[in-house]
Amino acid sequence: MTEQRPPSSDERQEAAPPPCSPFVHLHVHSQYSLLDGAIKLDALLKRTREYGMDAVALTDHGAMFGALEFYLKAKKEGIKPIVGCEFYVARHGRRSRRQDSKRHDLHMVLLAMDQAGYKNLMRLATIAQLEGFYYRPRIDLEVLEAHNRGLIALTACLGGIIPRYLRDDGLERATEEARRLAAIFPERLYLELQENGIEKQKEVNQGLVEISRATGIPLVATNDCHYLDREDAEAHEVLLCIQTNRTIDDPKRFRFESDELYFKHPDEMARQFAWCPEALEAAREIADRCNLEIETGKHYFPNFPVEEGETLESMFEAACRRGLAERFAEIGQNTDLTPQLRKEYEKRLEYEIGVIKEMGFAGYFLIVADFINWAKNNGVPVGPGRGSGAGSLAAYCMRITDLDPIPYGLLFERFLNVERVSMPDFDVDFCQEKRGRVLEYVQEKYGHPDYPQVAQIITYGTMKAKGVIRDVGRALGFSFQETDRIAKLIPNDLKMTLDKALTLEPRLAEARKDPRVDRLIRISLALEGLARHTSTHAAGVVISPGPMYDFLPLARGPKGETLTQYDMVHTEKTGLIKFDFLGLKTLTVIERALDLIEAEIGERPDLRTLPMDDLKTFELLCRGDTLGVFQLESSGMRNLLVRMRPEAFTDLIALVALYRPGPLDSGMVTDYVETKHGRKKPSYPLPQLEPILKETYGVIVYQEQVMK
Repeated sequence: MTEQRPPSSDERQEAAPPPCSPFVHLHVHSQYSLLDGAIKLDALLKRTREYGMDAVALTDHGAMFGALEFYLKAKKEGIKPIVGCEFYVARHGRRSRRQDSKRHDLHMVLLAMDQAGYKNLMRLATIAQLEGFYYRPRIDLEVLEAHNRGLIALTACLGGIIPRYLRDDGLERATEEARRLAAIFPERLYLELQENGIEKQKEVNQGLVEISRATGIPLVATNDCHYLDREDAEAHEVLLCIQTNRTIDDPKRFRFESDELYFKHPDEMARQFAWCPEALEAAREIADRCNLEIETGKHYFPNFPVEEGETLESMFEAACRRGLAERFAEIGQNTDLTPQLRKEYEKRLEYEIGVIKEMGFAGYFLIVADFINWAKNNGVPVGPGRGSGAGSLAAYCMRITDLDPIPYGLLFERFLNVERVSMPDFDVDFCQEKRGRVLEYVQEKYGHPDYPQVAQIITYGTMKAKGVIRDVGRALGFSFQETDRIAKLIPNDLKMTLDKALTLEPRLAEARKDPRVDRLIRISLALEGLARHTSTHAAGVVISPGPMYDFLPLARGPKGETLTQYDMVHTEKTGLIKFDFLGLKTLTVIERALDLIEAEIGERPDLRTLPMDDLKTFELLCRGDTLGVFQLESSGMRNLLVRMRPEAFTDLIALVALYRPGPLDSGMVTDYVETKHGRKKPSYPLPQLEPILKETYGVIVYQEQVMK
């Protein structure tokens, strides 16, 4: 090691960059360090590329929310992703609830070298959230000793595990702790130097150099990036105010004593660390040691209990055949089940069984049928089925759906197709009030007492145009009335952005002439789109075949539920199978109505036997008297009901299919209504299409018609 000492501020400015290998940033906080990091992943990778860097790390605080998204995007850009996390290490143990624990949480950066390291990183991130959460997610040295294989450790910032001991307890104790960490991470521990303009950092750097000399633990240069450019420091300060619910003028607010926590150019890092070239070289060395490959594209099905002598395929096939016999008995009560029609059902089922088995989805059907039929048998109202899954006769036979696809011409190929390999996806509706019971059943049947195997999917709320104005306004000390006036100038549109609003609304641009408002909008533009908070996906649930932390990291939801740390898109990328448990208020209303009817007349109506041609029901529909009726209660839909005057159930199917922006804007709805009532003749693009389009009066309404 060369003779080293941290330079004075004058020396830092004048030092020329030494010849060294290209620098790699190993300590970076993205927007997934919620309300602390202000770097968007796309912008991070673009800047990495602009700086000629071939690798970059992501080390968000206490969680891995963006890890897989970062990995996949970096790979696509040809940049090596170094997946990491900056953990909080509880000095008194992760289960400690001492009042001073928050103050004594120590930082440590861990980077995954390989698949084993990635699995340990996910496990530690899960332990931090599920076992160690107290103000923030925490781990401790006990779990680090158990789960450190494949991980490189850096000692982090001024709040880091060794810097904090240096500041609080002195060089001797810090050296002792460094040796202890080095024993946990043999040849995988680095003392993290930073040049960030903070006075205390200079003292810590000197101490770290002395510890390195005494122990042989190598030094590494990082910059603890929280924003992309120096100019973003003000916006980041406002972000911290939003996080801590303080204003920018509050002298007691949490703040960073530097504007240098940005993504510095390699040349700037080389100049600042000219006094310690081996720390720069160590950053390159660590990047070269990290070679993580995450496999995607596989599917991992939950473990469904298989009876002795059976397979998933044989159990699935038997369930389908048994179900068809039961359905035949029901169909025969209302329909003339001719030998020809019976043969059509049998042929269709054989085809579907073959496709489902060939694609390896027998287990999926068995699991979905299991929890749906448990719900039906235990007093939980379940919807009849919707979406492309309603086109499956196998699903109808297994009572996953209660819609017979044959009479309605629904195609199985919309749901599953050997030429288009994709996971089946049943949208299952449960009574909103009793949905939790089904989740409890799934947890009990497919979960494990020692580790999590069932989780709901996390979602991320972002700082949208109106919301970011209100958040930033509060942080800048604006009154509610002031921010409300500015926010209300932004047009109401789900996809509205501040840039678009400034173009569309002249009064907004005019308001920027006031310097205070200009500052508000400028900072809001910088923060718009950042992740703000987490919540729970309304429907998505995943079940793993083993410990879920082997596939993705987990977190705790606001109601104590177990959540994935990856969002729905990236949870599916892990190969875990997603099941949709939708809570539907309409099913709750229907259940209450049935309860009232039963209390009144002493008999409970069977919804499965209700006639589909009831005259009084169609009279009610033609009047548009459908408030509270699922999908038929909006003013536009009620108006269309009056115009269309439905006479059969097929008219209602067409009505719901047509009431979408595309058909409404194109005039298809008007064509359908006018032709239905004989005021216009049906038009067919080709004579051969008449048999396909006759039921919808020449208008192409359904995807099935396009496929035919």
